[in-house]
Amino acid sequence: MSQLILHHYPSSPFSEKIRAILGFKGLRWISVVIPVIMPKPDVVALTGGYRKTPFLQIGSDIYCDSALIADVLERLAPTPTLHPPESAGLTRIVAQWADSSLFGAAVGHIFQPTGVQSLFGHLPPEHIKAFLADRAALSAGASSPGMNPQEATGALRLYLQQLDARLADGRPWLFGQAPSLADFSVYHCLWFVQQVKAVSGILDESPHVKSFIDRFQTFGQGAPEQLSSTEAIAIAARGRPEPLADEPFVEQQGLAKGARVKVSATDYGKDPVEGEFVLSRPNELAIRRTDARAGELLVHFPRIGFQVRAAQ
Repeated sequence: MSQLILHHYPSSPFSEKIRAILGFKGLRWISVVIPVIMPKPDVVALTGGYRKTPFLQIGSDIYCDSALIADVLERLAPTPTLHPPESAGLTRIVAQWADSSLFGAAVGHIFQPTGVQSLFGHLPPEHIKAFLADRAALSAGASSPGMNPQEATGALRLYLQQLDARLADGRPWLFGQAPSLADFSVYHCLWFVQQVKAVSGILDESPHVKSFIDRFQTFGQGAPEQLSSTEAIAIAARGRPEPLADEPFVEQQGLAKGARVKVSATDYGKDPVEGEFVLSRPNELAIRRTDARAGELLVHFPRIGFQVRAAQ
């Protein structure tokens, strides 16, 4: 198996989702710790402008968004599976709910005044100002406005009650005896709340959920090798993207294979990535681009949550 290079930072909840999956599957991986806020020149060299965290690098192929990264890891290491038979068809639906609705409620709850103080109280004022400005830029043009803290706390409390009721019969995981992608997607949102002690008390109201969170510790995260971002760029520059299979080009918008396009997220962090449209599947698309430092790259995105448009 090719080297799995995860570009992430420790406090990133979506990175925690992928770290937990890597531990669950027992995969060896390489850790590249990236900046929490912009500028991220080494990130941009590899992604072409996509700035969300994490992304996965396999040689000269770059995989954006945790949903696609989970699919890639499942393809590479199908056992143990993220889609056990008893939850077939539901894991992705619940995962999408968790990554959007549950995550939004968790973030809104965390960013109440006491949560902000807990998160940033130890930092100099200029660092706090830079972080908040960065996240404001990330959220600019978001598809829906975020909830205020009171609304978010109410939504999170309701979601926790529903999850607790689901787990109350003694099942260890949401769909039975085996963990699925849905569990990992719910977990990272609750892990994020758990990290902010000033507001984590809301979890105490749901004891079955707290036990659920604790179960993820049994997977660990492996012992990743550490790598710098410049070394990761050098790895990309030395290689070439994996050859594409001869397969149908599934595209409903009339965009032809080889067209110059821009890909961007549809929710927030909408920085576009421009390149040659070379892969179009029902659940994945990819563009080919060249960077002065990283060389030729294929940048992959999931279909859900992203849009592709002709470059003007």
